[in-house]
Amino acid sequence: MTSPDGLPPLRDVIRTYGLAARKSLGQNFLLDLNLTGKIARAAGDLAGSTVVEVGPGPGGLTRALLFNGAARVIAVERDERCLPALEEISRHYLGRLEIVAADALGTDLAGMAGRERPVRIVANLPYNIGTELLIRWLTAAEWPPFYASMTLMFQREVAERIVAKPGDDAYGRLGVLAGWRAEAKILFDVPPQAFTPPPKVTSSVVSIVPRETPMPADLRALETVTRAAFGQRRKMLRQSLKPLGGDALLLAAGIDGTKRPETLSIGEFVSLAKAAGGGSRA
Repeated sequence: MTSPDGLPPLRDVIRTYGLAARKSLGQNFLLDLNLTGKIARAAGDLAGSTVVEVGPGPGGLTRALLFNGAARVIAVERDERCLPALEEISRHYLGRLEIVAADALGTDLAGMAGRERPVRIVANLPYNIGTELLIRWLTAAEWPPFYASMTLMFQREVAERIVAKPGDDAYGRLGVLAGWRAEAKILFDVPPQAFTPPPKVTSSVVSIVPRETPMPADLRALETVTRAAFGQRRKMLRQSLKPLGGDALLLAAGIDGTKRPETLSIGEFVSLAKAAGGGSRA
């Protein structure tokens, strides 16, 4: 029995190629074609777009992206066991799937994707590198970045940190960084039983669209002040920011030193970064 795209069911693919998910690689394979299709559609109109996918595994989401019209998919996979399954998809969608056997953390995705057509990053990211990859994409030196949007799956806890606003329990360094350079929102949750093997947590699909012109701030200075502030998040800012100048820094930024970091807006963190000597680069 074949699937709607004419390829074998994913469970058969996993059995054929002996693709038991490896915890060391952060693998949890998403086999529900309804969900992979939902994720692909959530990324918007893929026609005419290049899609970068990290950690395709046996290719469930890859197939959905191609089936939903992606002009070109660049699938970056470090697990060599998965390559034959991906090559089967490549033969089915001739000329539209480029398989890159590499570790995404050491790969120039921007260079591979090019600028010939809009680029979208769509991925069920491996749990063990998902946050690190996101931070790299959010802190790209060139801005606006090479991608037009990101549709990514994370553990629900990480997703909540990405979209958190001032006053939220999950608001912290990641929420400041994501909110500074992008607009992020949780689209929907994915239950553990949708995966093989099932993880112990619920996952969430997050939409992240880069801001054309973020508030001007020096990235290094912004990271310095957020690290110091949230490193002692239960203390007042005058105490947690003491190593950076304490009251003098807060006075220069026009911020009340009795506030706690989880109450500060992104604009106030930008003001702190500028006062800390970070200039005004975006």
